[in-house]
Amino acid sequence: MPVSWATFGGDLHVEITGARPRQDLEDQVRQAIRDGRLRPGARLPSSRQLARDLQLARNTVAHAYDQLVAEGWLAARSGAGTWVAEHHASSPERPKRLDEPRPPRLDLRPGHPDVSAFPRSAWLAAARRALASASHTSLGYGDPRGHPELRTALAEYLGRVRGVLAAPDHIVICPGVTQGLQLVCEVLRERGASRLVMEGYGHPLHRGLVERSGLAVSTTDVDEQGAIVDDVPPGDALLLTAAHQFPLGVALSPVRRRAAVHLATTAGTILIEDDYDGEFRYDRTAVGALQALAPDHVIYAGTASKSLAPGLRLGWLVLPAPMVDDVVAAKQASGRLPSSIEQLTLAELITSGGYDRHIRRLRLAYRRRRDRLVATMEQMASPPRVTGIAAGLHALVELPPGVDEAETVARAARHGLAIDGLTTYTAPGHTRAPALVVGYSTPPESMFGTALATLRSVVQPRGAG
Repeated sequence: MPVSWATFGGDLHVEITGARPRQDLEDQVRQAIRDGRLRPGARLPSSRQLARDLQLARNTVAHAYDQLVAEGWLAARSGAGTWVAEHHASSPERPKRLDEPRPPRLDLRPGHPDVSAFPRSAWLAAARRALASASHTSLGYGDPRGHPELRTALAEYLGRVRGVLAAPDHIVICPGVTQGLQLVCEVLRERGASRLVMEGYGHPLHRGLVERSGLAVSTTDVDEQGAIVDDVPPGDALLLTAAHQFPLGVALSPVRRRAAVHLATTAGTILIEDDYDGEFRYDRTAVGALQALAPDHVIYAGTASKSLAPGLRLGWLVLPAPMVDDVVAAKQASGRLPSSIEQLTLAELITSGGYDRHIRRLRLAYRRRRDRLVATMEQMASPPRVTGIAAGLHALVELPPGVDEAETVARAARHGLAIDGLTTYTAPGHTRAPALVVGYSTPPESMFGTALATLRSVVQPRGAG
């Protein structure tokens, strides 16, 4: 007998292949109910419809239904159809829902924005406008550098806000800065680079990513003027968080900026600028992008993760002209392609002015949070030093004498507060006084006061008033 099949529900596939079609149908419906593919209350097609789908006689299907009703697998009523009986709801073979890990009750770890501040209404409005005006080809694979609409919008925005010198053709859209860094490392290795110099304090994820790409990692120290670049060997690539060093919070001084540019223009060093939170400057004029000083030698990396939400998976690279084709080829080979709809939506949000308005609101909200953090620490009997507060979404809280960093992090966890010590972001061979890296952007506003009060209690030296 030829194979016959039908799909009912949305995901149930039935095949009738043997010489006993009625028995095949009964057995497969029973099994579908046992393993949860047919849930209690799920309606089955009429015997006429199912017979047509399976190319069987209607009586064959009707008799199979009658038998399953008699056994209690199905229920039926004249005029109401046939459905799965309710009393089989406790089948132990039904797939179980996976529980997501519970987030900490209070979270002051750095690196995450307040996602509750995501501009849902503005984003939805921009998405509607973008889709209404998009051509059919805009929803295809398109230019591997990213949608021209977004690259054009970013070229204008980054030039206006960050001082970046970029033509749209030199911008490559990628699914986040981490993926962009991986692409750059692959290209640098293929172009003959063997080592990337990184700041001695930074995200361990990035150090691991660079090593996995085949480049050796060395580190340089960071002081009050930012990364020390004088001893970087000629020809190596150098990664800097120039506007707001992560996690120490200092800005690369003008003297160090000139030294870094001199390395790039005279020694062939490729500079990678991670401008992860450059839009959030509070107490003085924003520090412009390093890229503007040597656009032919600096790779500029930016992201929407801090300004909008990490879940968008949107980042960008502004590349020197000779590197564009190589990075695009690496991106195509990797299959790392961000969503077309989200690219078009972000382009519309930027060009309509909605992105600027959102950033201004966030800047004001985060500045107020920073001020509350500083004020909370100043209320302590022995106030700790708080640094790196001129910009960004985090600050460094130096622990008072006699307060152990690891024990403070553990105490915070026992009180439901997730926080990171500076050691988490310190590369081997570098040491500083114990400190906490406090991200003040993460908690929703309703929990921020509680988070600060908990932080104060765990930082306070034991026995202090």
